[in-house]
Amino acid sequence: MTTATHDLCDAHDVPDEAIYAFVYGTLRVGEINDMMRAAARHGIAAPVYVGTASLGGRLYDFGRYPGMVLADAGEHVTGDIYRIPAALIPVLDEIEAVYPGEAGLFVREMHDVACDGATYACIVYPVSESAVSQLPLVSGGDWVAYRRERDANAA
Repeated sequence: MTTATHDLCDAHDVPDEAIYAFVYGTLRVGEINDMMRAAARHGIAAPVYVGTASLGGRLYDFGRYPGMVLADAGEHVTGDIYRIPAALIPVLDEIEAVYPGEAGLFVREMHDVACDGATYACIVYPVSESAVSQLPLVSGGDWVAYRRERDANAA
C-alpha cells in the first residue's frame, strides 16, 4: 500500500471531509482499547464502521497488544476501517503514545486501504522493523483471533 498524499492536518481542518482509521489491534471492537468505548469516555461521537479490510504487513505480539510492520507484498494484517470524528485523533494518539516531536514505539501515518471496492486514506499506527526483532509473529495477521486462541491455550 502507498502512503496517501492527503495531509492529516488538512483532513480535520475541513469539517465536511471524512477521516478514516484502520485499526488492527487493541483499538478494535471488544478489545482493551476499543475505540468505541474510548470515544464514549471522552464524550465524542461514535466512530462509524466501514468494513473489515487488510493492509500489507506483518503483525507481532508485544504481549498485551500487537504491532504492525508495514510491507508492500506478501503477508497481510486484518483490521477494521472506521470513519472517525476529528476529536478522536488525539485520544487515539494518547492510547498509542504518539506525541508530536517525540520518538515512540508507534507512529501515526496515512495509508490507502482498500475495502469493498473503495479505497480510503486511513490513519494507521505501525511500528518499525527494529522494534519487533525478538517478538513472535502473529500468524494469520489477525490480532483478535490470535489473542483469543493464545489466551484460551494459556488458561
